[in-house]
Amino acid sequence: MIRRATASAPGSCGELAQGMLRGDYFLVSCPIDMRSTASVELAPGNGRIHAPASAPKARRAVALTLAHLGRSDLNARLSLQSPLPRGKGMASSTADIAAAIAATAAALRVPMPPALIAQLALRIEPSDGVMLPGIALFDHKRGKLAHPLGDPPPMRVLALDFGGGVDTLAFNRVNRDRALKRLQPAFKEALALVKQGIRNGSAADVGAGATLSALTNQPLLHKPQLDAALRLARQVGGVGVNAAHSGGALGILLPDDPDLAAHAQTRARQQLRGVQRIHNRRVIGGGVITCVPAQNDPPPSKPIRKASQWQT
Repeated sequence: MIRRATASAPGSCGELAQGMLRGDYFLVSCPIDMRSTASVELAPGNGRIHAPASAPKARRAVALTLAHLGRSDLNARLSLQSPLPRGKGMASSTADIAAAIAATAAALRVPMPPALIAQLALRIEPSDGVMLPGIALFDHKRGKLAHPLGDPPPMRVLALDFGGGVDTLAFNRVNRDRALKRLQPAFKEALALVKQGIRNGSAADVGAGATLSALTNQPLLHKPQLDAALRLARQVGGVGVNAAHSGGALGILLPDDPDLAAHAQTRARQQLRGVQRIHNRRVIGGGVITCVPAQNDPPPSKPIRKASQWQT
């Protein structure tokens, strides 16, 4: 019997905020309408997993999910499709991992709560919160925080790629706690502004909080074009900027106006030195979408360990 399922998870343009509060790490996700899609095929076997050589993290996600569900009697075949650039701080790995976890569980027709997807993802690497619904507050290292803040106000973001890349695992291995603790008052203010913007549907408040967070994090991972991007955002009627706090991407945050976004994109190509690619995207709510083909075989007779809720 062969069982198949597909799942997709959004990437991000960096984060709306990231830092430390009361000694705990946090980020606020910035999901965008670019998604990684994982397809998983399960068949009786002995636990072998076939996956692209370029996707070791997603392969491990399938293995962890099968182990969590107590299914060592299955072989898995994983395929991935994603337009998300790698190593830019756009949650490409998190999107792959979350989609692979969800597709594996869906193939077995086992519900997989978003917080459990997050828990499994964190066993692989520090992760964004894009698997959680809406805009999420998330502890990207330890998982102590994992809850949605609400849906984003109508917004667009120009994700700016200046080339190069950052190894997320290597970046997060460096202990920056001393600097993070010193910057906690600014992180608190940035988070309050983002929360206020989500609560009131104000893109301007979200943009103000994201800008403060991006500027506060400059000493931790310097973005040479941050000041120029902020000037451009103000010139074209944007609401601020945001940054990938463990990657190279910058974002210009805008009201959800396609004409304004197109104008800003043209200006960015003209004015921002070194920009190689610009992704003009909408800011969306996070969450994983699954699809189980109708021709899937009936559920197996072997008991499946139920996916438990993760208390947050």
